[in-house]
Amino acid sequence: MGEAQAEKCQSCGRELTADEIAITKRLINRGAESFYCISCLAAWFEVNEQDIRDRIAYYRSIGCTLFEPKTE
Repeated sequence: MGEAQAEKCQSCGRELTADEIAITKRLINRGAESFYCISCLAAWFEVNEQDIRDRIAYYRSIGCTLFEPKTE
């Protein structure tokens, strides 16, 4: 059995984090099958990368189940 293949950004090809997959689903479509990194999402929405990171933190803070709770 082979290992699961890591998801890559549809635009730039960079390997994605779980948060990047989740924010793509939240901002674009929960049923999305292709995903984008923070940089490409920021460019698409014409915002800066920190805006996307802030949105991730917001969705996590309200308990959105697409995002794993932050452990510290």
